[in-house]
Amino acid sequence: MNIAIRAAGRAGEIMRREQNRLHQLNITEKAPHDFVSDVDLACEATIRRCILDMYPEHCIVGEEGGSQGNPDSEYRWIVDPLDGTSNYLHGIPHFAVSIALEIRGKVMHGVVYDPIREEMFTASHGEGALLNDRRIRCSKKTSLKDALVGTGFPFRKRRFEQAYQAMFSGFFEQCEDLRRAGTASLDLAYVAAGRLDGFFEIGLQPWDMAAGVLLIREAGGVIVDFAGGDEYLETGNIIAAPFKVIPAMLQTIKPHTVKGINR
Repeated sequence: MNIAIRAAGRAGEIMRREQNRLHQLNITEKAPHDFVSDVDLACEATIRRCILDMYPEHCIVGEEGGSQGNPDSEYRWIVDPLDGTSNYLHGIPHFAVSIALEIRGKVMHGVVYDPIREEMFTASHGEGALLNDRRIRCSKKTSLKDALVGTGFPFRKRRFEQAYQAMFSGFFEQCEDLRRAGTASLDLAYVAAGRLDGFFEIGLQPWDMAAGVLLIREAGGVIVDFAGGDEYLETGNIIAAPFKVIPAMLQTIKPHTVKGINR
């Protein structure tokens, strides 16, 4: 955990330092509507160095650099060096570093760091979830009524736009309101901290959610896929909320899970 916190902090320093020269950054469209910048690459390189200098026998899977280190290791780090790249490049101060450590196939440690607000969300399996060393818990909501629900548009899977819009409408009819902030790892951290009462999204990647999933579980919440199972890291589809809110969220989403949506 100390290494994860140190790595996240150093990546955050790069983000803050480079904010004043956004117009000078090299930006590449690695996929339609999905961008990578010099800052993403520099942050990931820094995180990899922090981890591999201490644990050279471990494996690291990052959003930008793929897999490095020992591919047969029981220790696998799952890293998103700059979650919310589009926000960052537009000067919107809402982005994060996400780092998780998976041991023998189970996520055991997770960090989500917001370098602008200097908020460090951390969790270790069986030890609870913290925000800057203060314990956090999911909200006590028991229904969608009066719930504030976070979401993310399926920008990587735009073919599911109609299905998503139907889900969105279903939630909008029932809950207090919805939020789309553009940084999934922080959305999940906010569910863990009780700032959001629930969250759902289509087509995430493991590095978007591995740390956030552990935060929510350690904060007393529940994570499921769109079928109500635990294959969210495989399908990319995630629902997160307090236990009593999950059934209503599933009931809202399931009628619109069209063919192919589960990868």
